[in-house]
Amino acid sequence: MLLRAYASGIFPMAERADSTDVFWVEPRRRGVLPLDAFHLPKSLAKTLRQERFRFTADRAFAAVLEGCAEPAPGRSETWINPLIAEAYVALHERGQAHSVEAWTADGELAGGLYGVRLGAAFFGESMFTRVTDASKCCLAALVTRLRLGGFRLLDTQFLTSHLAGFGAVEIPAKDYRARLSAALSGTSGDFFAGDDGGLGEGPSGKRIVQLLSQTS
Repeated sequence: MLLRAYASGIFPMAERADSTDVFWVEPRRRGVLPLDAFHLPKSLAKTLRQERFRFTADRAFAAVLEGCAEPAPGRSETWINPLIAEAYVALHERGQAHSVEAWTADGELAGGLYGVRLGAAFFGESMFTRVTDASKCCLAALVTRLRLGGFRLLDTQFLTSHLAGFGAVEIPAKDYRARLSAALSGTSGDFFAGDDGGLGEGPSGKRIVQLLSQTS
């Protein structure tokens, strides 16, 4: 049911963490981040080159989901309730939901993001950070991964000023459905195409900057 909803351009949310149900959302205007127009700020490129973080995928999905549900500056409530958390863990176990993690040199989880993969589309759900710039670096790592894997659509659901700084735009629902249909009608994206050193071990920060610069 959840995958069918995504294929139709609909996604679930909850009012609060303690809500006992969910509601379905289909924005009239949709946020997307064109993969070929991703903007890598100079300051973030510098952080990535410094190799402050090690990047992985699907190494700590449950921990990333938990981190995304934590209160954060400017956000005292979360839309991730137990029903939603359970649904995404189930999708992850089926190989349809993925996480990207940033780890410190001491092996601590610094930040991460997660989303749903369907065809050549990736639906970004949420991100969190515990160390400055960790979630931003994860976004760059995600875009790198999606480009290498042949994805055609990165859905951000809504457009925020934060995402706009990376090149995200807002498009009418009709245009979004056309892009979604194209992303679902061809070859499926390979989320692990760019791994180094085994499944889930992502490119280094320096490699991310190199790859994004080559295709910008």
